[in-house]
Amino acid sequence: MIPARFEPVLQELSPLAERFRSAGHRLYVVGGTVRDLLLGDESFGVSDDIDLTTSARPDEIHACLDGWADAVWNQGEKFGTVGARLGDRVLEITTFRAESYTDDSRKPHVVYADDVETDLSRRDFTVNAMALELTNDTPALVDPHNGAVDLLQRVLRTPLSPQESFSDDPLRMLRAARFVTKLELVPEEGLLAAVSEMAPRLEIVSAERIRDEFEKIICTPHPTAGLWFLVETGLAELFLPELPAMRLEHDPIHRHKDVLTHTFAVVENVRPHDELADGLCNFDFRIVRLAALFHDIGKPRTRGFQKGKGTTFHHHDVVGAKMTRKRLSALRFSNDDVEAITELVVLHLRFHTYRLGWSDSAVRRYVRDAGDLLNELNVLTRCDCTTRNEKKARTLSKRMDELEERIAELAAEEELAALRPELDGKRVMEHLGLTPGPEIGKALAFLMEIRLEEGLIGEEALLKRLDEWHALQQ
Repeated sequence: MIPARFEPVLQELSPLAERFRSAGHRLYVVGGTVRDLLLGDESFGVSDDIDLTTSARPDEIHACLDGWADAVWNQGEKFGTVGARLGDRVLEITTFRAESYTDDSRKPHVVYADDVETDLSRRDFTVNAMALELTNDTPALVDPHNGAVDLLQRVLRTPLSPQESFSDDPLRMLRAARFVTKLELVPEEGLLAAVSEMAPRLEIVSAERIRDEFEKIICTPHPTAGLWFLVETGLAELFLPELPAMRLEHDPIHRHKDVLTHTFAVVENVRPHDELADGLCNFDFRIVRLAALFHDIGKPRTRGFQKGKGTTFHHHDVVGAKMTRKRLSALRFSNDDVEAITELVVLHLRFHTYRLGWSDSAVRRYVRDAGDLLNELNVLTRCDCTTRNEKKARTLSKRMDELEERIAELAAEEELAALRPELDGKRVMEHLGLTPGPEIGKALAFLMEIRLEEGLIGEEALLKRLDEWHALQQ
C-alpha cells in the first residue's frame, strides 16, 4: 500500500502520467524522490525537482510534453534525459537506460534499456533503486533490490555487485560518502572493500563532477562520517591528498591526536547562520564550511608550529593558502570561490595575533584585512575553537565577543565598512601640486596608515601631516 504522503505528488503528476499512458508508454517516479517520500521527509515540497524514468525514447518524451509543460529543454538528451517545467515544478524524465564508462573514458556510454528493472539495477544504491509506476491502474512500488528495507535498516548497498556499480560510474564511490553522512547509512563491508580497491578509478571522472559531489558532502548537516569515509577508503588521496596527511600530524594546541580530527570538528562547528547562537550576521555557509576544511591544510608542511611565536602565523598561512588555491583550482572551483576561501585560510589566525586587547588601530586593520569576508572570518574564528578546556573556550569566546563589540562601536563612529584614506587622490594632487604617478600612491599609503592608526583626524590636521611627509620625500 502506497503511504498517504505520496498522494499530493501522485495527483500533481496524474495529467502527465495519462499522456504517457495514452501514448503506450510507462512512466515512473524514481530515485531520490521515492526515497525521500518513503522517509517521510517533510521538507519535500513544491520547489523540489522530481526525477522520472520511462520506456519512451527522448523524441517520444517531447511529444508527451508538448502542450503540457511551460518549458522544455534538451541539454541532457544525449544521455536520454529531457527536462521540463510546469509552474514551479521542475522535472527530469529519462529513458530507461544502462550506462557504463569505458576503462579510460570520462564520458558514460549510454545504452537504452527496455524495462524498469534493468534501469533500477544500474542505479547507484538500493535506496535509490526504487520506482513508483504512475501509468498502472493503481500506483505500484517497484523495489527489486529491497531498497525500502535497506532504508529502514540504514544499510548502504549497491543493486549489483559494488565492483560492477562503481565501474559503471566511479563517481558513485564519492556519492557513497554523501549517503553515509546525509542519511546515516552504514556501508556494507563489500562496498567498503570495493571502494578501497577501485578508488584510483575516480581519476577518469571530470574535476567538475568530483567538485559538485564533494560540495554536497561538505554542506550536509553533519559531514564528518562522510569525510572519514573519503580518507579511510583512499578516495581523498585522488583529489585532496592533504586530508590524510593531516591525519598523521599531531596537534599540540587543540590536544587532538591529529590535525584532521581538529579540522573535522571545526567543519562540524560551522552551522547555518540560523542555528548559530548570539544572532550572528548572515554569512556564506558553503564558503565557511570549505574554509574550515582547508584552514589548517598547511600544518603538515610547517611542523613544529606554535601559535603566536615568531613568524609562525605568516608561514603557516602562506603555505596553507598556496595549497588551498592549488586544490580548489584543480577541482575547477570558480575564481570567486578560490579567492574567498584562500583569503579566509590566510586570515583565520589573525584574531590570535592580538593578545593585549583590541585597540582602535587593531580593529581597523582586522576589518580592513577581512573586507567583504568579515562575517565569514568571525564565524570561522569562533568555530576554530575545539578545545575541551571549558575555561579556555569561554576565554576565547569572550575575546571574540569583545572584538565584535569594538567593531560595532567603531562602525558607529567611522565608515569601517569602506576603510580608505580620509583624503582621495584628487585632493592630494591638488594640495601638493602633483600629477598622477607613483608618488600619489605613496602619499595615499601614508594617509591610509594614519587612518588605520588614528582614525578620522580631520582635513586640516591631515593636510599638515601630508605636507610634513612630502617635505621628507624631497
